[in-house]
Amino acid sequence: MIVDAELIAHLRAFDTPTICNALEIVMPERRGYGFTIRPFVAADPELPPICGHARTATIRACRPSHLPAAEAKARRLAYYEYVAKEPSPTVVVIQDLDPIPGFGAFWGEVNSAIHRGLGCLGCVTNGSIRDLDAIAPEFQLLAGSVGPSHAFVHIEAFDVPVEVHGMAVRPGDLVHADRHGAVVVPETALPGLGEAIDLLVRRERHILNAARAEDFSIERLRRVLAEAEEIH
Repeated sequence: MIVDAELIAHLRAFDTPTICNALEIVMPERRGYGFTIRPFVAADPELPPICGHARTATIRACRPSHLPAAEAKARRLAYYEYVAKEPSPTVVVIQDLDPIPGFGAFWGEVNSAIHRGLGCLGCVTNGSIRDLDAIAPEFQLLAGSVGPSHAFVHIEAFDVPVEVHGMAVRPGDLVHADRHGAVVVPETALPGLGEAIDLLVRRERHILNAARAEDFSIERLRRVLAEAEEIH
């Protein structure tokens, strides 16, 4: 799926919960799947949302790669070449296959710098991260845990379907993420997503303005909720 960069920039103006809410309007069946369902550690919770084309991979760290050293290096370089391919921007989604995910960290100072230099906005992983004070600037990392060692971490495969914290992702999917978690945005939802976001914002603004007023009451709440439903 190739998505216009202008649309991606527009989606990044909203947090991931808003995107999830908008998807429920455009595709009601998406209410029960397509997003992460377990909490992450955010390397920098203050970073804005990211949105980009998924680059997927699987890793292991609890034991060395079965490949000879030269082949393992070649696979890692091939992975970086895959990450660098158009279209951009990209978001890497990595599934840690170890029995205890996060045994060794793939992400730290070096890999965040490499990926950012290759046009990647961030990563969503059930694995671990480290070097929290040295992560590349503006690079979003959502991880299952924080750990000190990279152990035997290596790429098992890339450009494959993965699942991270309950979210299934295929290579090329559009992924939106922030400190709350991540969601896959289906191509079929894109035509109506902007309008759905606008509707949500207007409905919520109507309710919030009333709730924050000094004369707010249960009677006004009943009226405001009914009025919000009539906003189209």
